[in-house]
Amino acid sequence: MKVLVARVSKGCVSVGGKIHSSIERGIAVFAGIEPHDREQTLIEMAQKITNLRIFENEEGKLHYSVKDKSYQVLCISNFTLCADTKKGRRPSFENAMEPVKANRLFENFVLILKSMGNRVCTGAFGKHMDISLDLDGPVNITLESSRL
Repeated sequence: MKVLVARVSKGCVSVGGKIHSSIERGIAVFAGIEPHDREQTLIEMAQKITNLRIFENEEGKLHYSVKDKSYQVLCISNFTLCADTKKGRRPSFENAMEPVKANRLFENFVLILKSMGNRVCTGAFGKHMDISLDLDGPVNITLESSRL
């Protein structure tokens, strides 16, 4: 699993010109699910994201997590994070899990994030989305399940 976590002051997902979901202060989580990912992978990634200290304290140090601050999570499935760009100029997406299985795991991932006390909104799986984010910082962190 490959994830990009972006600290945001707000975020919005639209599909077909209509707002699908939106959050205020929190994090946008882009999740790429790979064929070898399992339930345990989802749990470990959700724990890491929930407890990742990327919000400043009074001294400007990254000290608080999204859970500590009761901020929101905008979780968006993003198979392009699994791109292999080693050969040529066109990315290969063979490292992404096939859509039906990936959708099931993504839904489980969202449920796990919610079970950890996060307020989660989602993108629209498999749809073309217009995503608007007001990045805060910017603070962007990449996470890979193989490196947790």
